[in-house]
Formats: sequence, C-alpha cells, structure tokens
Amino acid sequence: MSRVLIIGAGGVGRVVTHKCAQVPEVFDAICLASRTVSKCKVIASEIKRPIEVAALDADDPSQTAALIRKFKADLVINVALPYQDLAIMDACLETGVAYVDTANYEPRDEAKFCYKWQWAYHDRFKEKGLLALLGSGFDPGVTNVFTAWLHKHEFDTIHQLDIIDCNAGDHGHAFATNFNPEINIREITQRGKFYENGEWIETEPLSESQVWDFPEGIGPKKIYLLYHEELESLVKHFPGIRKARFWMTFGDSYLTHLKVLQNVGMTRIDPVPYKGTDIIPIEFLKALLPDPASLGATTKGKTCIGCLVEGTKDGKPKKAFLYNVCDHEACYREVNAQAISYTTGVPAMIGAMMVATGTWKGDGVFNMEQFDPDPFMEKLNIHGLPWKLTIL
Repeated sequence: MSRVLIIGAGGVGRVVTHKCAQVPEVFDAICLASRTVSKCKVIASEIKRPIEVAALDADDPSQTAALIRKFKADLVINVALPYQDLAIMDACLETGVAYVDTANYEPRDEAKFCYKWQWAYHDRFKEKGLLALLGSGFDPGVTNVFTAWLHKHEFDTIHQLDIIDCNAGDHGHAFATNFNPEINIREITQRGKFYENGEWIETEPLSESQVWDFPEGIGPKKIYLLYHEELESLVKHFPGIRKARFWMTFGDSYLTHLKVLQNVGMTRIDPVPYKGTDIIPIEFLKALLPDPASLGATTKGKTCIGCLVEGTKDGKPKKAFLYNVCDHEACYREVNAQAISYTTGVPAMIGAMMVATGTWKGDGVFNMEQFDPDPFMEKLNIHGLPWKLTIL
C-alpha cells in the first residue's frame, strides 16, 4: 500500500483524488495539495473516506519536499501546471519518492512542448533508484499505451499512427476551455507539426483538417492537425513509424472566438504594461473564462479518443482503430467532473497504481509506452475507461 500526495486541485485533481480513494487497497492514505487549499477541502468533502489536505506553492521545491516528508508520501501525482513539473521532480529527488505526471514540462515564457527537460532527469532518477512516469493522462498517456498494445498484439510493424481526439460535448457557454485555459490556448495556437520519414514538418496553426466519422453515434466531425508531445516519444520508441500525426476536433464557435482573441492580443504570453504594472494577457483571459472544473454540471455529450494505426501483420497490410468513448454526464454522476477531466484523471491514477504496486518497475525517467501495456489496459476496463478495437 502507498501513501500518495496529489498536487493540483483543478478538474483533473478532483478526478484523481476520487479514483485513488476508490482503491484503498493500493492508496491507503491520500493528501491533496494546492496553492488554494479551499479547493482541496471541497474535493475532500465529496469523498467518503478521510483524506488530508494541504496548502502548497509547487513552484518551490523546498515546500514540496517538506510536505512530502511531513505526509511521509511514497509517491507524488503531479496534476498541477506543466510549468511546475521540474520543481516537483526536484522535490521527489530530494526526498526519494516516485513521480507521476500527465503532461510534459513547459517553460512559462514559450509555448514549447517537448520532453528534453524531463528526459534530462533520467540519470538523476536512475542514480536514486527512483521511477518517474511521464504523461500518464489520456493523450499523452493512454494513447501511448494503446500504441504499445497494438504493436504487441495486432501489428508486427506500425507504419502510420494518427491519434484522434474528439470532444463532442456541449457545455452551454459561448466560449470556455475544457481544461486550464492558459495551457489549452497555448497548445492550440502554436504551429502544428507532424512526423514523416524521419523529419518533423511544421504547419500553420489549424491549417490542416479533415472530416472523421466517429463511432457510437458521435458521427462525422472536423478534425484539425496539432502537435502533441506523445508523438515525440512514440516515434523514438517505435522507430518503424514512418508517419505520425495528432488531430483534435473544434467547433466553429470556439475557433471564431479564439481567432478574435488572438487578433486583439488576448492570447499573448508575454508581459504587457498596463497602468504601471505588467500583465500577461492570457493569464488575465484565464481569470475571465469559466473554471473548467465548473463545467461538469452543464456538459452533455461524449468524447472519443483513439489511435488509428496502419502497418503489417504476418507480412500483410492491416489497419485498426483502438479507442475509448466517454460520456460527460456519466462522469459527472460519478466524480462531479466532465469527461475531459475524467479521461485525464483516471489514467493518472492507474499509472500511479502501476508504480505503487511494482507492476511497472524501472530506475529513471520513462514514458508510458516503455512498459508492458497489458496490465494498464486491463485496469482501464475496470476503472471507467473501457476500450474497443475495430479492424478496418
């Protein structure tokens, strides 16, 4: 059994805490920490078993290390901001505990999505005999495991990988983001990028699109090419991949609002002088938009996230789609959160479970696809994210 410290009390933090509490045989003690401790107390009040809460500035490794020692944590699940990844990893190294997160580190002053900063920690974690598990969300996370499972069971070689993410839900707001607005908008407004024949090819933001017909009644939706960090690790660990892309759906209203906000400078991440002080427009915009954690009560519809893979099996061409469909309202009934938070939070708990139980072992920094996918895939079916495979 493990004592787990969860850092971050947003929508994903709520789901992670609920799901860890549902598995007392693995997580026998839970502490939820955030800069805003009142958020932790609200989440704690929703959970039937007692958990601890704490105030924490996760930008300060010494504060995090002190809390790890005070709580006697065995494992840290980081669902705070990506800017804080390295500071939390430093605290884990100092205190000798394992680390799990859901998204790669980003510098505050540049919307740059890559693993180089965290991969650079590999030797330090290895020397300490510690495991750091990166990107244990859905995408990245489950999509990495899906790829590994397909390679293990359905394909001898994967030649093309398309990760496709659809949110067909409606929250009733004119404009709102389904996870942290600052991170969401930084991700979408950057240049697109995909991998082909050993090279990375850049595209203008949202300039490439196509229509994809989603299963289980969702139907045809327009998907746009983005860059997502799991592509970097997947082409590294599966060198047979010749082409890898990431696609996501966006509604017309969302894109129209986003274009206007970009045009007037509200998505800028650099400081702007205003009345004798500096403000960062995207941070101000975040304060104006609905809190993603508040969207669960009004969001209806489904998500569908999966891996479309082409390759060979026994010398013959093969194509398959491995995916999950998640219902927003069902998620809210279970954990008071919408499906975007749910599909990130459940895999974070399962990844932590893999580490805590010793099912996945290793010293150093690892991505999800480097481990045996089978036990993780089994737990997805048990803990709320059942998957389906369609041979095309």
